Amino acid sequence: MANIASRRRMALPHGWYPRNVTEIDSLLGEWTQGERSREAKAAVCPHAGWFFSGRLAALAIADLEEVDTLAIIGGHLSPNSPILYAPEDSFEVPGGELQADQELFAAFKAQLRDSGIGAPEPDRYMDNGVEVLLPMVASLHRGARILWLRTPPRYESKELGACLARASANLGRRVACVGSTDLTHYGPAYGFTPMGLGEKAERWVSGTNDKAFIDALLEMNCELALTRAVKKDAACSSGAAIAALGFALESGASSAKLLGYSTSLDLRPDDSFVGYAAIVFV
Repeated sequence: MANIASRRRMALPHGWYPRNVTEIDSLLGEWTQGERSREAKAAVCPHAGWFFSGRLAALAIADLEEVDTLAIIGGHLSPNSPILYAPEDSFEVPGGELQADQELFAAFKAQLRDSGIGAPEPDRYMDNGVEVLLPMVASLHRGARILWLRTPPRYESKELGACLARASANLGRRVACVGSTDLTHYGPAYGFTPMGLGEKAERWVSGTNDKAFIDALLEMNCELALTRAVKKDAACSSGAAIAALGFALESGASSAKLLGYSTSLDLRPDDSFVGYAAIVFV
């Protein structure tokens, strides 16, 4: 019996991103006008709803090299969680679908095995960390295939990224990697208020906690970035950022650039807020 192709449906509620292709293309064109250098091998970008962090995510994804496949790595996992992958053959996006790169995934699994890292397990859950970025890929990297992964906040995430880079090179595949993470989740809604509330807390998040994690990524220091993220609650999916940096280092990237930083307070005042950053590795 022939295999029946499977497709992962859009699962996020309306409001996370537009559902109209014309609106998506127009919005991304506005956000990325004059900002498409197409030089980055990998990026770290946020994954909140487009209202809050869409512009920063678009800048990062638009800055990536022309590719055959884009690996998007999410998180939202505990340190003891396994690596996850989407087993579907395609992914629904507004107006169409994106194809999965199953050949790259097979080569990636072989590299993980050779490195002594446990085999990925199927990801059966909705994750905004990956899905919210897919319509951007469909518009900004037309024809690119997708590799959907999620990785926990462990140091082996660096090797995961390196395994992905080696698998890409062995196949002769043009691949770029995105690590999807938001930064400090601060306030009563998140149960995290070490600096109380108000302006002092806001300055601490942007000027100290988020900055320390961002600076470590800009220094291209995986261990320091992971330590700062985990010990200071400076990122919700730090393993994804470390994997993207590991991919960049294995691919020959030698510098990092901060494209932008913001918090949700820039758009909506609240005692609870989140930080966002777009970083590329060139």
